[in-house]
Amino acid sequence: MSPASWRAAATTIFALQCWAGSAQGATGAITTRAQTVAMQYTAYGRVQPITVLPVTAGQGGVVTGLRLFPGASVAAGQRLATLSGPEIESLLVSRQGVLRSARARLAGSRRTLEIERRQLAAHLATRLAVGAAETALSAAQSAYETAQAQLEDAKARSTLRAPAAGRILTLDAADGERVAAGQSILTLQTTGRVWLMASFYGADAASIRIGMGGAFWPATGGPAVPVKVAAVGASIGADGGEQIGLVAVHAGEWLNGEWGSVIVKGASRPMIAVPTEALILDGARWWVLVRTPQGDRPRTVVPGPTRGWQTFIAAGLTPGQQVIVQNAYLEYHRRIASRYLPAD
Repeated sequence: MSPASWRAAATTIFALQCWAGSAQGATGAITTRAQTVAMQYTAYGRVQPITVLPVTAGQGGVVTGLRLFPGASVAAGQRLATLSGPEIESLLVSRQGVLRSARARLAGSRRTLEIERRQLAAHLATRLAVGAAETALSAAQSAYETAQAQLEDAKARSTLRAPAAGRILTLDAADGERVAAGQSILTLQTTGRVWLMASFYGADAASIRIGMGGAFWPATGGPAVPVKVAAVGASIGADGGEQIGLVAVHAGEWLNGEWGSVIVKGASRPMIAVPTEALILDGARWWVLVRTPQGDRPRTVVPGPTRGWQTFIAAGLTPGQQVIVQNAYLEYHRRIASRYLPAD
């Protein structure tokens, strides 16, 4: 038998099967009705830091005492490492010399002012001279405080401390390594500054608003974490998904990099519920067969969420219509098969 004959025979058999299914009265219909559906939007998400803090070297030197590892927890102000070497030593010696000079100048200005005041009391000096001594003392005091601050700054540059409590994400330098001023030593993720980033697509992304609640289920197991939407459209992914940022409702520490599924709960809306088996996919669109006085007619629909064996229709149907359920796919294609039945 030729390939054309095989195709003709197969098409004829398919048409007969469709006709037989219809003749047996297997195309039962249901009457549609509206139900109130709580909209839910599902996606996969990943916990990641909102912000990270780089800890950099304030002065060139050799890193010493760096005994931390990625993932280690640190407290605010905790000593992380120190910087040593000729650069630090030279800076400290210079700042200490400036402070000694400023201290001596301050002491001299105080003695000069005291002498001028005694001479003024003995009518041996003028008020102008006392005023000049007071101005000189004020300038010396300012210079001394500046020198003190500069020395403390030099000491601070030689000690690396955690700017906030958190976890170490990356180590960018090793113990014993020589670093330049401004070079990154490590990166810190601050405690409580993580959120969940999830990608939503199409109509789901457009329906999500800031403040909506939901829950996050970690892929590693454990109880669901209540969340709420904190940012919409934080970024657009390479696949076209819109990034939604969610934060935990209750205080708690998430694990950076943790994956899981998230459901965002939207507003309730009335929709038409039909059995899922009544839906027909053809030509990249969804259809149902609607029974009318003129016969069964195909109708394009927009499916919404699915609950169990039911699918809710967002658009395309109204309450009270008759929708074919049993053998809907065969009934839909029965006329196509007969229309394209090749001649003998």
